[in-house]
Amino acid sequence: MNDALRRYRARIDAIDDEILKLVNQRAECARAIGELKEDGQIYRAEREAQILRRVKENNPGPLSEAAALNMFAELMSACRALEKHLSVAYLGPAGTFSEQAARKHFGSQIHTTLCASIDEVFRTVEAGMVAYGVVPVENSSEGAVGRTLDLLLAKPLQICGEITLPVHQCLLAKAPGPMRKIVSHAQSLAQCNEWLNRHYPGVERIPVVSNAEAARIAGAEADTAAIASKSAASLYQLEVIAENIEDVPNNTTRFLVIALHDALPSGKDRTSLVMSAENRPGAVHELLTPLAEHQVSMSRFESRPSRASAWEYVFFVDIEGHRQDARIERALAALREKAVFVKILGSYPQAI
Repeated sequence: MNDALRRYRARIDAIDDEILKLVNQRAECARAIGELKEDGQIYRAEREAQILRRVKENNPGPLSEAAALNMFAELMSACRALEKHLSVAYLGPAGTFSEQAARKHFGSQIHTTLCASIDEVFRTVEAGMVAYGVVPVENSSEGAVGRTLDLLLAKPLQICGEITLPVHQCLLAKAPGPMRKIVSHAQSLAQCNEWLNRHYPGVERIPVVSNAEAARIAGAEADTAAIASKSAASLYQLEVIAENIEDVPNNTTRFLVIALHDALPSGKDRTSLVMSAENRPGAVHELLTPLAEHQVSMSRFESRPSRASAWEYVFFVDIEGHRQDARIERALAALREKAVFVKILGSYPQAI
């Protein structure tokens, strides 16, 4: 071993010792803060968002932004666990994109409940069996997840966070060869439609409840392929036949964190709401007027059948800012005067 290599390794050892000491000092501070809290709430979405934004802004490299954020997310997860492991529900089985989103947001030090449906995630959180749920709400190429929107309207839960996850689809099977059918979640089948038309024309496509369930099925049937994440291949002992088969290269899914509460202001927030208007000309335009008058930016507008009666709709809206911001408060007050119905779904930090 040459002298330069020996010096660098000795320097790394010294730095590692210092990092370990500082990490434990941070953990002691986090534990002390936990003892001072009066409400016993160990996860503060707004505070963690502020920390991650500071990491993103101050990271000098050579570590990538993603690597630095992941490292600090895990650090916060470990510090939280000194008080108590968070309980989080998401769509299972193991290996779903929902699981990836949950672990990206909360880190690995959590207790998880894997649910068979989005409905079950909502029920589990509403019943107090877990503190938080993670559900998909929209995909950049395939649009809204209608069931999530319907449940946000019907249930008393609030949105307290959001996660954006780049989604890279893979074709998985026990072995290469002719396929009798391809199984996956309906959204994933749609995201890979053109690729499947080119490479597997005429092969039956069967939607199932999740990509991980598709991988499980493919692991049990020799002539069946699944569209799922790369991580599902190792979980279900499958080969990766093809990678990144999504039709849109920057395919991204947005997930929401749901709870019995939303979040306090973090400095860069989003508020989601659902509303309805009278069934008359110009009513929808009038709904949006208060946002324009108070200079509130709208990042999403989605119509959905109200299910109350035929041909009536509700409108899901995302606006920039927290509901406690004075400007947002004034806009919402004016909106309530014009709308037939308004429900605030929650204010929460924008995804990092």
